[in-house]
Amino acid sequence: MTEHVVHPFPPLYDSSSEILILGSFPSVKSREGQFFYNHPQNRFWKVLAALENTPVPVTIPEKKQWILSHQFALWDVIQECDIEGSSDASVRNAVPTDLSVILRNAPIRRILVNGKTADRLFQHYQRQKTSLPEFGCPSTSPANAAWHLPDLIRAWGEAMRRPLPAEAGGEKR
Repeated sequence: MTEHVVHPFPPLYDSSSEILILGSFPSVKSREGQFFYNHPQNRFWKVLAALENTPVPVTIPEKKQWILSHQFALWDVIQECDIEGSSDASVRNAVPTDLSVILRNAPIRRILVNGKTADRLFQHYQRQKTSLPEFGCPSTSPANAAWHLPDLIRAWGEAMRRPLPAEAGGEKR
């Protein structure tokens, strides 16, 4: 059943966030838990923890602290839409999020987009609003069964460490 849903929680960032990670729109489990990548089978937290060589954060307070301490920011491309459950493919009547709040208040140097649908939505709704380098990454969703954890870690690591254009000032990470 399709329902109209407004994004139920705010972006996560602070004044030291350098990498903005964008999903498409929160899954049912994330909407229920009021936090990003809350489905227990989503590999997002395992991928990031492996890349930073840290334990996987478990609780929402741990995840929030982990994101901020590693200079990341989390948000989504879509603010509200018509959607069937958690199906990105069902998104209709999308209204984009306002990225300017994060981009004005954090020194974001690159944007990583989690999954093909999020990247397609980013290109349609957000690309023209920023000149920051953007890198599409394979989805960490359990629905993306073709990508195994080691492959996700490798692909996300490449996107995270890819050199930035000279006009962006290089890369610190």
